[in-house]
Amino acid sequence: MCTGKCSRCIAVALYPLAIISIICNIVLFFPGGEVKYAQDGHITEEVKYMGGLVGGGLMVLLPALYINLTGKPGCCANRCGMFLSIAFAAVGVAGALYSFSVAVLGLQNGPLCKVILIWTTPFKDSNPSYLTDKTWWGKCTEPKNVVQFNVGLFATLLATSCLQLVFCAIQMINGLFGCLCGTCIDKGPL
Repeated sequence: MCTGKCSRCIAVALYPLAIISIICNIVLFFPGGEVKYAQDGHITEEVKYMGGLVGGGLMVLLPALYINLTGKPGCCANRCGMFLSIAFAAVGVAGALYSFSVAVLGLQNGPLCKVILIWTTPFKDSNPSYLTDKTWWGKCTEPKNVVQFNVGLFATLLATSCLQLVFCAIQMINGLFGCLCGTCIDKGPL
């Protein structure tokens, strides 16, 4: 496959992943679908880091736009564009790593929830065994089903950031080949 076509395919794969990351992070601000928890500051600390919005979202979406453009023909077989795509893909790698780190922390520490009358993070000091032992989930009385909510969305952020990391790393290698060899340009019949 030509390096230009590969760039376009990678960009097309990165677009939905970035959108999913942004949506997951925004939804995490509203546990139980209610605004009152965000207004009262009763949301998980890792949500405020905005790993999905900034890292897996904007820091991947902007490179994806540029990577898509490198697939088009340019002067000198678009070698300069492919060289710059390496730097943009590196920004995407950094964003994906940030999103990955925040998602891991979110899963490890667990959600902020009301236990009896106190707002706390009940799973923070325990090992992440609460992820597999659903009997612990009953500790959180408010917001309703907050453990499933956080686990589902942070796991989605974790998966999307892993895929983003792989695609951006592939683009860095593809950009290197494109920089050295140029993009394929169909010259048509002579």
